[in-house]
Amino acid sequence: MPEQQRFDDNAIASTGAGGGTDLAMSEGETLERTPGGPLGAGPSGKPRSLWSDAWRDLRRNPVFVVSALVILFLVVISLWPSLIASGNPLTCDLAKAQEGSQPGHPFGFNGQGCDVYTRTVYGARTSVTVGVCATLGVALLGSVLGALAGFFGGFWDAILSRLTDIFFGIPVVLGGLVLLSVVRSTTVWPVVGFMVLLGWPQISRIARGSVITAKQNDYVQAARALGASNTRMLLRHIAPNAVAPVIVVATIALGTYIALEATLSYLGAGLKPPTVSWGIDISSASPYIRNAPHMMLWPAGALAVTVLAFIMLGDAVRDALDPKLR
Repeated sequence: MPEQQRFDDNAIASTGAGGGTDLAMSEGETLERTPGGPLGAGPSGKPRSLWSDAWRDLRRNPVFVVSALVILFLVVISLWPSLIASGNPLTCDLAKAQEGSQPGHPFGFNGQGCDVYTRTVYGARTSVTVGVCATLGVALLGSVLGALAGFFGGFWDAILSRLTDIFFGIPVVLGGLVLLSVVRSTTVWPVVGFMVLLGWPQISRIARGSVITAKQNDYVQAARALGASNTRMLLRHIAPNAVAPVIVVATIALGTYIALEATLSYLGAGLKPPTVSWGIDISSASPYIRNAPHMMLWPAGALAVTVLAFIMLGDAVRDALDPKLR
């Protein structure tokens, strides 16, 4: 046997049964098992979706981790404030009015002799409830109206566009002072309803633009050619690919709604006593800011941290869901 032929046989035998074919399979398995694999592939070699990529980026973002932990803490104390505050926020002792920190009362007392620490903890429930409910209402109403207008277009799109222009022309704080000044309810629902009424146009316009962009994609045209109904195309093919901008804006807006509730309550048009609210406490403490600054410092600080946490969370989600930043 010639020397060159013996060399070729040994090379094939060294690869095992199948020779070059097994070598190719081995290389393919190596690529498939390599973490990350090819560009855009996951650990198993399968293409990653936008949501899996976004979650992967969020877990590595310290801004998201810190803000998420702060928000988780706020949610827990909103549901179970007695875990860290054993007192009653409505129990007051005028003999201790405006007094500073004492054992068992680390934040001191307000002008009515109520424990500032307990009222600050219980105020988180009101703020988080208003922010979450308003955001859910705005996102639901705005997304539905914007998606329908963007998908069908024509007359209804023109009507919605002009309607959103009208609502954009209403100053939010001034509108709240006018609309809520006649409300005597001490619950959070009139404030939530007002925020939904004036907040849906922003989400609607964003949802409309996303749906218009998504419905021009090839997979939507293919579904239309195959006879898919409008409902199936909108819910199955368009909505999952157009919802990311809505989620980003809604997350950032949640912190804005919490600040808006505090602003309206401070001006006397939002929540009313005996409801425990950071805005009410800040308003009642403002005349005594020079003599007893602790009365305003703690509720104002809690409000600032909460709003900042939600805005930071929204920024992190935006960066993770924006393909242009990848």
